[in-house]
Amino acid sequence: MPADRIANARLRDRVVSAEAAAALIQPGETVAMSGFTGSGYPKAVPVELARRIEAVHAQGLPFQISLMTGASTAPELDGALAKADGIAMRMPFQSDPDARNRINEGKLDYIDIHLSHVAQHVWFGFYGDIDTAVVEVSAIREDGSLVPSTSVGNNKTWLDLAKKVIVEVNDRIGETALRCDPDKIVAVVRTNGPDRNSPFSPIDATSEQIAAHLIEFLKHEVAKGRLPANLLPLQSGVGNIPNAVLAGLAKSGFRDLAAFTEVIQDGMLDLLRDGVLSYASCTGFALSPQANETFKENIDFYRERIIMRTQEISNHPELVRRLGCIGMNGMIEADLYGNVNSTHVMGTRIMNGIGGSGDFARNGFLSAFLSPSTAKNGSISAIVPMVSHVDHTEHDVSVIVTEQGLADLRGLTPRKRAQVVIDNCAHPDFRAQLQDYFDRASRDSYGKHTPHLLPEALSWHQRWLDTGTMKA
Repeated sequence: MPADRIANARLRDRVVSAEAAAALIQPGETVAMSGFTGSGYPKAVPVELARRIEAVHAQGLPFQISLMTGASTAPELDGALAKADGIAMRMPFQSDPDARNRINEGKLDYIDIHLSHVAQHVWFGFYGDIDTAVVEVSAIREDGSLVPSTSVGNNKTWLDLAKKVIVEVNDRIGETALRCDPDKIVAVVRTNGPDRNSPFSPIDATSEQIAAHLIEFLKHEVAKGRLPANLLPLQSGVGNIPNAVLAGLAKSGFRDLAAFTEVIQDGMLDLLRDGVLSYASCTGFALSPQANETFKENIDFYRERIIMRTQEISNHPELVRRLGCIGMNGMIEADLYGNVNSTHVMGTRIMNGIGGSGDFARNGFLSAFLSPSTAKNGSISAIVPMVSHVDHTEHDVSVIVTEQGLADLRGLTPRKRAQVVIDNCAHPDFRAQLQDYFDRASRDSYGKHTPHLLPEALSWHQRWLDTGTMKA
């Protein structure tokens, strides 16, 4: 890497190897690292830290850290440290299989909170001091300011609050600079590693149907005068179904759209390129390898249309409320009354975390949750009498969409919501079963406002655990 990537002479003198930088992190520290959904995370120091932890463990000595990030990272960070049994506590969002397994085995403490709360709670001191920040940047300017790489996330908070800072200097992308007291920067590490760029699965018929139902609904809202012709700023979760919705928008006839979201993924690049999307605000990227190459080849075009903000801004509830965002996020399951579970399989086994979905569901103008109507080859219904874990209550959910159809829950009483969900969203293999449950609950429930037969409502999940299917 050329020396001019580190233009500040004082900090150039602090360039060390990743191994030497990792040696500055001590057991028991709270370490905050950059990264948001596989972009902009440190590539070299976490790997060397994991090796150091394994060496210490081999001597029969303890060595774990508490780890904070912006959101999920990659195998070089979460995976390496989890495999080394180097994480005592993790927050706020993760998607690594090794970390997930340790969490679900009870070997790693995990705090799953709204992304908009992370920086705020750290500033309030709820998690104690940040001992070390490890932040990837793409350059250090002559004045010592730091040019972010492919995510911003919580980096400003980490740099402001950490007692000491380790900077990884990677390829330069962007112009905006972060500032940090040079006296706190104890090491600078040169790296040249790519972000974790995972390809999206090809858009299948189920995803296309879900996207078509949502886009038809948006057009209906425009026709009714409840949305402007160019909609409202869009927020999209990461994944194949939200990506399919973005692809559907490209063909829908909508123009002059805007995005105020957390992550730019393939579909949003396409919308920007085709002129459907005028601009997008984000805090990170989640691009497939092919889209990442397209982005780099057309960086001058995209830099005029994409702005990256800190996580404190990209997920700020007040801004989401003022802008009136349209939130589009995935889910694991929804119940008859509109409660949504987006984090736990069978109520106990964490998948990734709530991420920023709650920031937009509770505060946006419209919150849509999307999922196929079944899972596990049709053995599980994504529509259940009662969700096994609640992330988004019925009060924060506007619309539920499956490939079967769309349920608009706004303005409906609980019992009316239940019927709309059964009629429009449930798979035919489970629809009669759900209707039977709802009819009996409406007749026999202790209360009739939100009818439930409580033991039976949760027995659906136990039935799958016992037999491998929710079918009666």
